[in-house]
This record gives sequence, structure tokens and C-alpha cells, in this order.
Amino acid sequence: MIEIRLAPADLVRIRFARSPIQELVGSLHVLKDPKRQAMHRPWLATARPRLAGLSLELLPGLVGKRSYAADFLTPPPERLDTEFAEELERVRATTPDAVRDSLDQMQADGPLPDAIRALYDSPEGQLGQLADELRAYWQAAVEPAWPRLRAIVDADLGHRAQELTNGGVARLLAGLDPQIGHTADRLQIRTPNWALRKRLHGTGLLLVPCVFAWPQVVVLVCGPQQPMLTYSPRGIAAVWAHSPGANAEPLGLLVGRSRAALLTHLDLPLSTTQLAAAHGLTPATVSQHLSVLQRCGLVASHRAGRAVLYQRTTLATRLLDAQQ
Repeated sequence: MIEIRLAPADLVRIRFARSPIQELVGSLHVLKDPKRQAMHRPWLATARPRLAGLSLELLPGLVGKRSYAADFLTPPPERLDTEFAEELERVRATTPDAVRDSLDQMQADGPLPDAIRALYDSPEGQLGQLADELRAYWQAAVEPAWPRLRAIVDADLGHRAQELTNGGVARLLAGLDPQIGHTADRLQIRTPNWALRKRLHGTGLLLVPCVFAWPQVVVLVCGPQQPMLTYSPRGIAAVWAHSPGANAEPLGLLVGRSRAALLTHLDLPLSTTQLAAAHGLTPATVSQHLSVLQRCGLVASHRAGRAVLYQRTTLATRLLDAQQ
């Protein structure tokens, strides 16, 4: 059990962010832990072949036992919409002391592998290689799935914003995850492998939804950075449930090929920008198509933070299913 005591100042400084590098580290846990793999079999089927030829000397050794990964791999995002490139540069700029502090925690589970020992002895000489490995792994395994991961995360962020507006901090924290209990001034996280009590002193708490974190809640409260809690977003069971490559040709005769193709992608909520990138269209063109589909009752929209997300309606899903 991990218990976090919250000061009044922490409760008013709760914020959310998405973190691509959290998804990356979570996906490494999925590759290592068979208990996590059932949820992500479609991703594993495509990621493993792309990773087969990749040379990774440092990265696998930084994901250890008991669901622990070196803390410096996941710096707390500084804003809601942090990009992977920004997080990568922060890892590259990690101080030697921060690297060694993280690796000291890993040594509690046993001796460090030789490659990680070299990182411990000379962080300045190894962080560049680690950053290169992170980028290569991201491009091969996570970036192709990022639009779907981000759609789930953004939908969750929109829901949490509504919970905070409608029910305040108490309702927000109580509904985060079944493993998280909340009383007036504390969070209790049920974790099988960790026992910790930590009192915060007004630094606030950063909440990060992460698809690949399932079924864990990841807590980072011991370093100098802002305390961070990573949880599984709502709706992750649907993240790989539908193939964007569904046959849209018959429906294309009715609504047009481009609009039908957009509908196949909208089993999950996506923004105009995400759809434009996925389909090679301009955002303006996608916006026009979505407007038509929405007027026909085939697409619904909702706001998630500053973004507007679109998702197909039950009627659209029935039309797609009918042609299979």
C-alpha cells in the first residue's frame, strides 16, 4: 500500500498531462510481463516484428522487476500537451546524480546488468546512446499506435475535466482508478509490491493517464520533481478493438470514399488534426467532411480541453457492420 498525504495547497494544484514517454516505458513493461499482454495482443503482433532488428543495449535493462523503471526515464510533463521530442531532450539532459539515484533504487532488486553499470559509472557518456535507443524504439513500436493511444488519453482527460467541474476534487480523485482510495486528505494506492507513506507539502500532484500502464497505478513521489501518479484511462479495452482498415468501399458509394474512410477511423475519438495526418488530407477538408457526417447523424463531437474530438455514432457503426 502506498499512502500519499495531501496538504490543502496540493489539492488546488492538481493538474493533468499526457506523456508519450510514459506510454513508451509502459509498453516495455508489456513486452516483459505476460500478465499485461492479453490486453495488448494486437499491438504486440505488429510491434514485435518491427522490434526484431533493433539493437537496444541500455533501454531493456532500465525496466526492472516489480514493475519498476528508472525514474529519470519519465520526467513529469511540464504542460498538458507535451510532445515526445521534448521529453526525450529532458531525458538526455538528466544530471548524473539523478541517473545514479534512479539506478540505486534498481539495485535493491539485484546487481545491475553490465550495460547499466556502464551508464551508472559514466552517465554523461551513455545518455546520448540511451536517447537514440528511446527514439528508435518510439518510432518502431509506439509512434505507429500513438493516434489511438492519444485518442483514449484525450477522451479520458475530457471526462476528468467534467468530473472536476461537476463534483470537485473529491469526485475526481475517487473515480480515478479502482486501486486508488481517497479520503479527505490522503490517497491510498493498493500496490502488491510497494509499501510507502509520503506527505506532500504544497507541490501539487500531476495525474497522467497511460494506456500501457494497465493494470498498474504508477507512483513517483520520492524525487525532487513534482509528484506524479500514472493511472489507466477509461475505455482502454477498446483501444485495439477495431481495425481502421475496415472495408469502407460499399459505404463509400453512399457517403463518398473519403467520408467512409474517416468513419472507419472514428471508432475512437480523434481530432481533426489527427484525422488529417492519418488520411493525408488537409485539416480544412477533414473539417468539411466531419460537418457533413455530423449533420447526417453519423458523427458526434465533444470537447476535451482545448481540442474537439469526433467519434462515429451507433448509426454509423451499424452501417459499417452491415457491409462486412
